[in-house]
Amino acid sequence: MADRHLAREEEVRQVAKVVRWLDDLVRVPGTRFGIGLDPLLGLVPVVGDAISGFVSLSVLAVARRRGVPSVVLARMLLNVGIDTLVGMVPVVGDVFDVVWRANIRNLALLERHEGELEPRARAGDYAMVAAAAGMVALSVAAPLFLLVWLVGLIAG
Repeated sequence: MADRHLAREEEVRQVAKVVRWLDDLVRVPGTRFGIGLDPLLGLVPVVGDAISGFVSLSVLAVARRRGVPSVVLARMLLNVGIDTLVGMVPVVGDVFDVVWRANIRNLALLERHEGELEPRARAGDYAMVAAAAGMVALSVAAPLFLLVWLVGLIAG
């Protein structure tokens, strides 16, 4: 049992090391802010995004194996989704990578549950996922309402 626990802790440490290389390698002097290799890799089409995506998936896989609650996994997936979506925009996406740092965010969520026998979600996890679901619902509903309004204007 103790060996398995140590192996799982080592797995988290290894993922943390890779994440920090990609998102937080060099500290900006006088701040807690760091810049990693991810924005530089993002300049290389396909390959850079593939490496970043692999790291993102590895953090999620470790979190799942560690028993992180489903709503926290959803929040982690949301972080990756935002990073991926904005990251598709040339130049803006690379600048966004420096600021958003989805892997660091997800690592913090994973480490938050380190050592917990029974990992529990927190109110902020539910709020973040609910806000994302609301935004998705709004983005689907808004065009439909606009269409109904335009048809009513034309028919009226």
